[in-house]
Amino acid sequence: MRGRHWAFFGGIGKKSMKASEVIQLAKNHDCKFVDLKFIDLPGMWQHTTIPLARICEELFETGLGFDGSSVRGWQPINASDMAIVPDPASARLDPFAVFKTLSMVCDVKDPLTGQAYGRDPRYIARKAENHLKSVGVADTAYFGPESEFFIFDSVRYDASPNGAFYEVDSDEASWNTGREGPNLGYKVRPQEGYFPVPPTDSLADVRADMMQTLIESGIEVEVGHHEVGTAGQGEIGIKYDSLTKMADNLLWFKYVVKNVARRHNKTATFMPKPLHGDNGNGMHCHQSLWLDGKNRFAGDGYAGLSDVGLWYIGGILKHAQALAALTNPTTNSYKRLVKGYEAPVNLAYSSRNRSAAIRIPVAGTASAQGRRIEVRFPDSACNPYLAFSALMMAGLDGIQNRIDPGDPLDKDLYSLSPQELKDVPLLPASLDAALTALEEDHDFLLKGDVFTRDLIDTWITYKREREVDEIRTRPVPYEFFLYYDI
Repeated sequence: MRGRHWAFFGGIGKKSMKASEVIQLAKNHDCKFVDLKFIDLPGMWQHTTIPLARICEELFETGLGFDGSSVRGWQPINASDMAIVPDPASARLDPFAVFKTLSMVCDVKDPLTGQAYGRDPRYIARKAENHLKSVGVADTAYFGPESEFFIFDSVRYDASPNGAFYEVDSDEASWNTGREGPNLGYKVRPQEGYFPVPPTDSLADVRADMMQTLIESGIEVEVGHHEVGTAGQGEIGIKYDSLTKMADNLLWFKYVVKNVARRHNKTATFMPKPLHGDNGNGMHCHQSLWLDGKNRFAGDGYAGLSDVGLWYIGGILKHAQALAALTNPTTNSYKRLVKGYEAPVNLAYSSRNRSAAIRIPVAGTASAQGRRIEVRFPDSACNPYLAFSALMMAGLDGIQNRIDPGDPLDKDLYSLSPQELKDVPLLPASLDAALTALEEDHDFLLKGDVFTRDLIDTWITYKREREVDEIRTRPVPYEFFLYYDI
């Protein structure tokens, strides 16, 4: 059947895969097209497609030209010419194309100088990994994100000068009384979706299709299950990898989840808070640093962590308010990050405690090899290349400056009194506040020229003008509910 179950032959990060090998394998698999994917500044994949006849070794050196002024946050129209250069190690067969298509992730370059483009998020991630090696603390930063999503049966929305609305629907949702056909009564009550068996879990087969497609694409899947929220919230865990490779894998993961959902006539979203009164979509990020094959986070300190691991936590807690502008980069992100609700907003750390911003997992980490930390406040609306790089740079700053994270908080932070929490700092309550924090605290990102002032300034300006200001100046439906009859 076209579009299904084609062999994976590449593999992000497979160093032995050269341009000539990719070309030959594409021909051997009778590919008709080559799809070139790259990421824009906010964090969405873009692509262009060429016939297989155009693929040659020169493409992997000089790249393919495109209009950089039409990509969000990039070039002005008077300097619009840019080039995308495919990474042969990223070669995969697209499982959704009607005609067999080779897919590759690209880096972005200036076609005149041949230099990497300073606003290319993938270039930022590569620089972050090189900086880590240069300081000698570690040679590899491993990331393992847990990306949650909703699978809805329909979604409608619009925003115009004279009106705005949204509506989502799900056959398994607690509010659904029978959208199509009879109501059989198997519903997931709000915040009770973790994790029933079918038929209450109505999406087990859809997630299994997602998992199988990921496996056939070369992504190692570890687990899949229904999540806490009603209306089809799910999670599929994929195996950790090094920083840039994991960002590549996460984008492929989102691509697979969305397209498999569409194949089942459903729609998937990673939007942080699509439902009022229920859980949102987070992206807990497991992290560890390694040097010469040894885990630098393993030690005999709190929860089995080394000083390096604790200092790394100290750096993230110190810079968390600024990090939020990159790890939680939408206005909707802060409808999930609400004090007293399910997402951790208290900037504390703890072993096992899921109400803390940083958790040290216990299950499955008895050995030194598994020792890691889990940063729980990010969400999947982030650009993973920027978010992972920023988290690592904050942790590295903590190591270099030996930042003490303070004492752990092992109590349920949601149940503590205001007096008990008065000295525990919080994440920002809005994207605007997070952007202000980034304006005031970004020197740690500039080390090693990993981030640049141009990129940070562009990010802040783009987010304020295109999102914060646009949403702040628009009335929303609930305001009519509250104020129309004043």
